This record gives sequence, C-alpha cells and structure tokens, in this order.
Amino acid sequence: MPSSVMPTSTRSDGRTPPAAVSATGLRKSYGDKTVLDGIDLHIPAGSVFALLGPNGAGKTTAVKILSTLISADAGELHVGGHDLTTDAQAVRAAIGVTGQFSAVDGLITGEENMLLMADLHHLPRDEGRRVAADLLERFDLVDAAKKPVSSYSGGMKRRLDLAMTLVGAPRIIFLDEPTTGLDPRSRHNMWQIIRGLVSGGVTVFLTTQYLEEADELADRIAVLHDGRIAAQGSAEELKRLIPGGHVRLRFADPDTYQNAAVALRETTRNDEALTLQIPSGGSQRELRAILDWLDAAGIEADELTVHTPDLDDVFFALTSSTVPSQADQADQTKENAR
Repeated sequence: MPSSVMPTSTRSDGRTPPAAVSATGLRKSYGDKTVLDGIDLHIPAGSVFALLGPNGAGKTTAVKILSTLISADAGELHVGGHDLTTDAQAVRAAIGVTGQFSAVDGLITGEENMLLMADLHHLPRDEGRRVAADLLERFDLVDAAKKPVSSYSGGMKRRLDLAMTLVGAPRIIFLDEPTTGLDPRSRHNMWQIIRGLVSGGVTVFLTTQYLEEADELADRIAVLHDGRIAAQGSAEELKRLIPGGHVRLRFADPDTYQNAAVALRETTRNDEALTLQIPSGGSQRELRAILDWLDAAGIEADELTVHTPDLDDVFFALTSSTVPSQADQADQTKENAR
C-alpha cells in the first residue's frame, strides 16, 4: 500500500504551533551510505514525538545530530528556538540526552553520580545537593542513593540516568531507546516518568523499537525507512493508512460453517480452523450489519472477533522493501512528468 505523510498539526487559530525541534531537509551520509535522506520534522513544545524504524534506519543518527553530538551534511535545523549550526552551545544548554545504554558510573553511589552532574552544570553546592535530593526522591531512588550503582537493577540504572539528565532542568529531552532491555514492569514505570515530564511542559523526542511504547506515549509518530520518513502522524492516523481490518467468525459445527461460507460474500475461508474473515473497518455500523445478516440467515457463529490494524501492521507495511515511501512516489511522479 502506498504510504503518505500526514500534515503537521495546527492550532485552533489555524497556525502551526511553535516547534521545540524542527528539521527541514536533514541529510547525513557516511561515505557512499546515505543514512538520512532529506527528512522533515516538526515537534511541538510539550509533546512526545516517537521516531520508529528498523535497526540501522538512522534513528540514533538523527538524535546525535539534533543533540549536537555529530554534524549534519545539510538541512535547516532548530532546537529550542536555536539554530543548530550557528548556536550549538545554546542548544546544548536547552536539552538533555539519555542514550540506549546507561551512562552512569557504577563505581560510585547514585547520590555521587547526581552531585557530579550538578558540578558539571556549575550549580552552587547547596543548590546541587537540593536538586539531587529532589530528583532521587522523584525517581524513587532515595533508599539506594548511598549504594554503589553497580548494585542497581537495570530499571534503577535507567531511572538514575534520566534523573541525571534532568539536573540541568532541560525543556527538551532526547530519549534514545530508553527502555531497551527492561522488564515489562520497569518499562511501564519509565512510561509513567515520561508522562510526568510531559505534563510539566517538557518535550520528549523518543526513539524506540517497542511499537506499544510509541502507541502508549507519543502524540505524533514518524516511521523512518531507508533514510526517509515513510509516514508520520498520530497513532490513529497511521493505523488508518493500512488496510486489513476484518471480522473473524469461528464455527464449531462444520455444517454451519459451510452454510455461512456459501452465503457470505467477500470472505476469506479457513476450512481447517472453521473460520471466515470478513473485511471490515471495525465500525459499529459494520458490526451491526454483520450481526443483522447472521440473524436474518439463521446462522450463529460461536465466536466473533474484530481485528483493526495496529502499529505492528503499520510498521511492517511501511518498512517493507516493496512499499514506496512518499518521497519515492514524488520522485516517480517527477520522472513520469518528464
């Protein structure tokens, strides 16, 4: 299915909201390998933006560029209202970055890690201790504060890493796969922390391989494939791009199954499982029509389930090598016009 890029959201007054992060024509290559091929992003302040893509798609490269760790080959880039090319120092002062792997020092305590970060931010001694104490409490690390970080669990290390990122009170945070390797409980705890940050006005740029994570957290999602944005929008907007919604009817009685298979049109049969699959968008009107038809035909299914496309479907469809990105479609349109 052709993909598309959803329009950037607008405010009620029709104007585009101010961007915490914006990129136009972002490009990056390593030798003859193009990693980012002219991507455009607009991330409103106080929102969560998730960048999805397969391994090697360029997600971490995008984070490194926007957080000033490496330079872009081309593009107009602004973070926190500052031009990334001419005012990188101001960008660094406005952001915090947490990578895939914890950057904490395991040889010292959690509290010492926090105080070290306060020193790096040149906070006065008393203020640094106050900020460290507040964040250790906020991230439920008070009981472990005096213990060496090497004794922490993976989830505790990630919470400490994020707490250290917040010492400088950044308004924009880049989280590069922050829950990789965490157990489900620790992952959900991290989600709660991220929601709390956003409710306080912080903007979060999130890269993740967990589609459920993007679905749970992100206001907008972009799918990166072959260095280009295959599609972006809210989770619901992206799900509507993908066909494949259906109602599945399962029958216990083979004769009833055969009668329904003969009578129903546009169904996909599974004779072994005694199931019929009817294309449907899952709307209440469509479900009612199916139920009314079954009643009128005197047919009773033993089980009815509804499947609507989820982000897994979106991800697999948009990152398939057979699916053209919007940029590919635009290039082909230009070629055909010649």
